[in-house]
Amino acid sequence: MTKYKTQQDNGVKGTGPLADGSEGAGATCSDRRQSLPSLDQDGIEEGSLDLALLREVSLTYARGNMMLPVRREGDTLKAFVCGNQGIFALHELARTMGLKPVAIKVQEGRLLELINHAYGMIGSAAEVMSDIAEGDFDSVARTFQSPRDILELTEDAPIIRLLNALLQQAVKENASDIHIEPYEKELIVRLRIDGMLRKILTPPKIIQEALISRIKIMADLDIAEKRLPQDGRIRLLVGSKDVDVRVSIIPSSFGERAVLRLLDRKRGLIGLDQLGMSEQCQRSLNHMLRSPHGIILVTGPTGSGKTTTLYAALNSIYSDEKNIITIEDPVEYQMKGIGQINVNHKIGLTFAAGLRSILRHDPDIIMVGEIRDLETAEIAIQASLTGHLVFSTLHTNDAASAITRLVDMGVEPFLIASSIVGVLAQRLLRKVCMSCMQKYTPSSVERDYFSTDVTQPKMLSRGVGCDKCNHTGYSGRIGIFEILTIDGEVVSLIDKNVDYTRIKTHAVNTGMTTLRADGLSKAAEGITTLEEVLRVTQKDHADISI
Repeated sequence: MTKYKTQQDNGVKGTGPLADGSEGAGATCSDRRQSLPSLDQDGIEEGSLDLALLREVSLTYARGNMMLPVRREGDTLKAFVCGNQGIFALHELARTMGLKPVAIKVQEGRLLELINHAYGMIGSAAEVMSDIAEGDFDSVARTFQSPRDILELTEDAPIIRLLNALLQQAVKENASDIHIEPYEKELIVRLRIDGMLRKILTPPKIIQEALISRIKIMADLDIAEKRLPQDGRIRLLVGSKDVDVRVSIIPSSFGERAVLRLLDRKRGLIGLDQLGMSEQCQRSLNHMLRSPHGIILVTGPTGSGKTTTLYAALNSIYSDEKNIITIEDPVEYQMKGIGQINVNHKIGLTFAAGLRSILRHDPDIIMVGEIRDLETAEIAIQASLTGHLVFSTLHTNDAASAITRLVDMGVEPFLIASSIVGVLAQRLLRKVCMSCMQKYTPSSVERDYFSTDVTQPKMLSRGVGCDKCNHTGYSGRIGIFEILTIDGEVVSLIDKNVDYTRIKTHAVNTGMTTLRADGLSKAAEGITTLEEVLRVTQKDHADISI
């Protein structure tokens, strides 16, 4: 492939236009035109972006020279530019391609937004890998002999191009995690989207070591250490999104595995009314949030949205008159007006140690990322008994199980009964894709899942699959909840140290909606499918009627 060079950068590459102004080799019809966001500039019309043209110019060149090529029109090359540097770069690029330059002047901030948006639209990881010759991968593997070698790689190196494309695709598809998994004869890359893993790539096994080492360098980890687990963080600007990446690397039988969790730092906090709670559940939670002191627990497995719910709760009660401090591992949301502390085990800053120090800062409300041990639990309870409102999370299957979990840690039942205000359990369900939703009449077997407490649906919904949902039938997620309020009878049961099923039975008999019942209600409303509810929730105890 011929590469064009300018006086400023060799980031321009491709086969160039044909004599009649049509696309060069390698362009496809689907590449040629994508809508570009409207410009807030008088006299500038909305354009269309030529992705095949954009692939011929590197992101570094576009940013460094303040110039974004838009499209070829006949014998002209149109581009957004800023300043004399952008105009000069456009003239150089047009001269190299044998075209006449047409400049559209844009303010610097707006141009950078357009460049980020445009480059975020091109190239999945699979496309990038297919563009890289097999010999390039072999060359990287052969020369990768020491940490110094990979540090010397240029931005155009195959490993860097592949990892950048992988991160870009993950952000574009709203993936929460990237899994890089080595096996005996292959390397597999999977994305977790809406809670489900999907294989997207099988890179050559030969690049495994170089790919993991590149991730370690970005996360500031020790690339020479391959025997012990390592954790790190990367902060990236991917497209127009500021992304915080939590990196975890562990050794396995066939090499090191890596998981990268992606968090959008600019994602705004959502309100309690946006979580998917029923009116009854939201009323109960709001009542608990008005408590002057005590502990409010949110339970569920990893990735069930517990931190999102806690921050929505904090946001709903925040005021300038309250001193709110959190300790988390790590801080996932930036919230103005509250103090946020990151756990750091390397220097001894644990949940328990941080919580002790927080109590000396005269807080009104404290959020502890997770209660993991007896020491943290006891300090949290003491904080609640001395006039503080404490928020925290536990890993349990349902709300009532949180009581048993605390007892198992070693907390005395009478302390639990006197400090816990309520427990909220939650899960995340995939929502039916609105673009391919289809209504259907439920079978008699499906109807049997809906009890008298859940409205019998005349129709249910499912997604038939389309391009927007990657043919899964689902797009986005919504929460389901059950909330256990600690009333007088529950306090009595906790004091007696009874089995959690008796606590759950009492709660249901006094009006608590279980996770499965809440999920079935959302299936009846057409928000999700019955299959999704059954996949995520467990059957309620035999003596509990839902």
